[in-house]
Amino acid sequence: MVGAATPVAVRIKAGAGRERVGGVYPGPLGPAIIIEVKERAVDGAATRAACRALARALGVAPAEVSLKRGRRSRDKLLEVAREPADVAERLAELRQG
Repeated sequence: MVGAATPVAVRIKAGAGRERVGGVYPGPLGPAIIIEVKERAVDGAATRAACRALARALGVAPAEVSLKRGRRSRDKLLEVAREPADVAERLAELRQG
């Protein structure tokens, strides 16, 4: 049986000097976790890198994180294929920075 997925608003900073996940940005999709990635925003590379970075930060498989909204925007809605209760604590920690 497939469980519910958890939506996660994120703000992506492409072309950063290092990968980092943490902090909060008051984005248009709600309080967004900031994800900095080295990849540039070209052909979806930064989005794919952000999905992988969030997966690592949450301790889930990269295939469990997908883009739901915001393909061409820095503000995106990602979806984690886990019950909200399973990732809520870690998401709160990431928002704290």
